[in-house]
Amino acid sequence: MAIDDEERKRKQAETDRKRAEVRARLEEASKAKKAKKGFMTPERKKKLRLLLRKKAAEELKKEQERKAAERRRIIEQRCGKSRPVDDANEETLKRVLREYHQRICQLEDQKFDIEYIVKRKDFEINDLNSQVNDLRGKFMKPTLKKVSKYESKFAKLQKKAAEFNFRNQLKQVKKKEFTLEEEDKEEKPEWVEKRIKEEEVEA
Repeated sequence: MAIDDEERKRKQAETDRKRAEVRARLEEASKAKKAKKGFMTPERKKKLRLLLRKKAAEELKKEQERKAAERRRIIEQRCGKSRPVDDANEETLKRVLREYHQRICQLEDQKFDIEYIVKRKDFEINDLNSQVNDLRGKFMKPTLKKVSKYESKFAKLQKKAAEFNFRNQLKQVKKKEFTLEEEDKEEKPEWVEKRIKEEEVEA
């Protein structure tokens, strides 16, 4: 009996020890999780958000300044620097205007050439696309033109008006219908028939 009690106590002590180990391990894991979660507090999140917004605003401002500088540079390159014409006399004004006119003509020529090149490239791209689609066996659907609803309704109304045309409603008369023979066959009044009979008797 004493041996059984000792065995039972030993087993109980061992299970208690194991439970205590498991409990300690779980508490350490939960502490580690809490420590990780507690790193990003709401205040820190707010500060981080503000810093990110500030950084984004600075980057945006720098980008806008860079674009504005690039735009100014391109304008100066294409149009040249502005000429001081406030205190200029008539001769210098004419010279400046001639320069600007020549510059405008030159830019118009360049614009026309560039537009022609772009149109040609677009045509080549479309041609190559159609060739590729033909090789694949796929055919492009042609772009449909927009047709107004009212135009089609107007055409239908015109067609109906043509159907109800007075001349179309008239019956066509055949020429053979009114011949002399048929006129003879028509019924004659009685007095005409009597007279014809009398003339035949007298003859």
